Amino acid sequence: MTVDERPIKYPSAGDPWAEFRALLRNRPVAKVEMPDGSIGWLVSGYNEVRQMLADQRFSRARAVAPGRALQGTEVFAAGSINGLDPPEHTRIRRLVASAFTARRVEAMRPRVAGIVDELIDGLLGQAQPADFVAGFSLPLPVQVICEMLGIPAEDMEQFHAWSDTIMGDWQQDSDEIMTALVDLYGYFGRLIEVKRARPADDLMTALIAARDETGRLSEEELTTLGCTLLIGGHETTANQINLSLLLLLDNPSELEKLRADLELIPGAAEELMRYVRLGGGLPPARMTTEDVELGGVTIPAGEVVLPLFATANRDPSVFSDPDRFDVSRVPTTHLTFGAGVHHCLGAQLARMELQEALRGLLRRVPGIRLAVPAAELQFKPGMALHSLRQLPIRWGEL
Repeated sequence: MTVDERPIKYPSAGDPWAEFRALLRNRPVAKVEMPDGSIGWLVSGYNEVRQMLADQRFSRARAVAPGRALQGTEVFAAGSINGLDPPEHTRIRRLVASAFTARRVEAMRPRVAGIVDELIDGLLGQAQPADFVAGFSLPLPVQVICEMLGIPAEDMEQFHAWSDTIMGDWQQDSDEIMTALVDLYGYFGRLIEVKRARPADDLMTALIAARDETGRLSEEELTTLGCTLLIGGHETTANQINLSLLLLLDNPSELEKLRADLELIPGAAEELMRYVRLGGGLPPARMTTEDVELGGVTIPAGEVVLPLFATANRDPSVFSDPDRFDVSRVPTTHLTFGAGVHHCLGAQLARMELQEALRGLLRRVPGIRLAVPAAELQFKPGMALHSLRQLPIRWGEL
């Protein structure tokens, strides 16, 4: 297959995504001009994205290597597990993988359901309208990951403030973001010393033991891993819950279908994660270590390649009528959590939190609805994720 030498222009935040997808129709691998003017490659087909993520010739470490001009959260990824290739990636991932197995996450379900109920109690006790972000979608995953890591409850609000800044607009607020990173790393350094002195039954204590008793982590890796787990453990889930609620409210027949049969929740959660386009910026890049053929196109060595998860999740060769949102759709493996060695470590936790959030809201908050027109909702500009400033809601009888 020959490739059109004229690169597609990657859309800015204000450009229509539907038109961009149309440009990629029948082009699972295409050249792209990125926002900084550099040229790379887009991979948009489901099978091609999956193949790329499993092929170690597409390197994460080279894509975020020192000396490369990095954009957005790639600056943070460069020093974390997200910016490593095997065997270094494998070494660190093994240390935390046992905390996120399906069995371990399932054992956490009653506690997560309890947090959901506590937050709903708080929401229902407020005057209407209430902010769904501040009252539910954000504190749920923040509390869960902080309890896992052993972070004091009184520090949760400060943690989110740092994380929210780090996930912000790097082009506009780079100095502020670097300050937040320094503060976050400094906090984790102090927390590690406290837990060394007073070990507890939590994930950070276990990681400290891996560092001190077996030397499987350096001190810098220990600190960075804690920061990565904190940010990754709540930012995506909070925004997934927000956008899932918006999608359901925009599709009242699907909402009622789900409300009438809560047994649909596990499959509906997969459909929501497939359908919602969570990312607002560039996807995590790879770099080819040699010439690689993908989708009938040869990508030369040393080229930047970007997997388009949202487009792969709408591939009509895999998903029947892919632009239709259907909570009763028979789940097919989507790529929202990636694939291969970088498959999201917290995938099981994220899907369980979404399931319990849906279950609690559908069971206990009848008549939930937007308190303002959808057009008035404001997203934070320049964010790596589609992140709402607020989500005002009402409930009960109209």
